[in-house]
Amino acid sequence: MKQFIDFIPLLLFFIVYKIEPRIVEIAGHSLTFGGIFSATAMLILSSVVVYGILFFKQRKLEKSQWLTLIACIVFGSLTLAFHSETFLKWKAPVVNWLFALVFAGSHFIGDKLLIKRVMGHALTLPDAVWTRLNLAWIAFFLFCGAANLFVAFTFQSIWVDFKVFGSLGLTVLFLVGQGIYLSRHLHDSDTPTSKTED
Repeated sequence: MKQFIDFIPLLLFFIVYKIEPRIVEIAGHSLTFGGIFSATAMLILSSVVVYGILFFKQRKLEKSQWLTLIACIVFGSLTLAFHSETFLKWKAPVVNWLFALVFAGSHFIGDKLLIKRVMGHALTLPDAVWTRLNLAWIAFFLFCGAANLFVAFTFQSIWVDFKVFGSLGLTVLFLVGQGIYLSRHLHDSDTPTSKTED
């Protein structure tokens, strides 16, 4: 459910982007609807609304949601202010690399790896497995960032499609792979865990 909620702004962005740009009259003002810039405005607005509702209901947002929201506002606003989609093209790579940095930082800061903080309530695994999982997430985010950057500046006609569905597909494939990997280690669930890998 959480993943679907996080996907709503991106889906609305994609829908508006695919609409052929047209002039619409709103309260006596002519506005262009459709295309990259109105889609960017929709991304900002829908992100603020979606995460605002979540914050109102839960009284908090997860750190990843704060990062996504701030990135949408910053890169989206720069895109609109300078009328250049280049800024928005950098959003996905930067966000992915920041996630990789956070996962990497957990090897040196705190008493638990980030992946163990996220999944440790549901699984008990040997320390070596937690370490490999954390490293896998670092590699995944680094790869996703690089892939988004490469597609955005090399295949400009499909970069929005890749941003929405390519990244989602990569995430699903990675999660399936993680599930297969974890299934091989669940028999070790009685092994005591402590942070000895650092």
